[in-house]
Amino acid sequence: LAATIVVFLVTTYNAVIAMGQRIDKAWANIDVILKQRHDELPRLVEAVRGLMGFERDVLEEVTRLRAEYRPEDPIDRQGAVAAATTLGVKHLLATVEAYPDIKSHGNVLALQVEIARLEGMLADRRELYNDMVYRFNTRIRTLPAMLIAGLFGWTQRPFFKADEAERERPDATLQA
Repeated sequence: LAATIVVFLVTTYNAVIAMGQRIDKAWANIDVILKQRHDELPRLVEAVRGLMGFERDVLEEVTRLRAEYRPEDPIDRQGAVAAATTLGVKHLLATVEAYPDIKSHGNVLALQVEIARLEGMLADRRELYNDMVYRFNTRIRTLPAMLIAGLFGWTQRPFFKADEAERERPDATLQA
């Protein structure tokens, strides 16, 4: 009986620890993309700044959101800022689409393609992260792991959620 209990504890412990490590890895992969986007956004903003003089509020919003991201913040805060930045970037890209003169500039087009590529990668990695969190949270709330979750301090991990504003379609109406 004692050997069975030890095997149960070790097996469950190892499985939950491995899941936690996969979550940390998935978040680190998201963080890499967020940092890449963080580095590309100023280039895009500068490329369109002179060409979009009357859409300054769009540029300022993206710049403000970029400045709010801090890798040392808790994951749920990083996720909220990243989601808001994604919305701002979508709004900026939708606005650029509305101006053929801007869109036709080679550097703007290249940056637009790169930002869109990063956003796609971010969406894929966010899905993987959320899948790992789902598995972990389910595991620690079901038998047998739930019997020892409190003993090891295992608590639910936060999902990377879209906020309400991100669920809406970006407004690309022209403000002349």
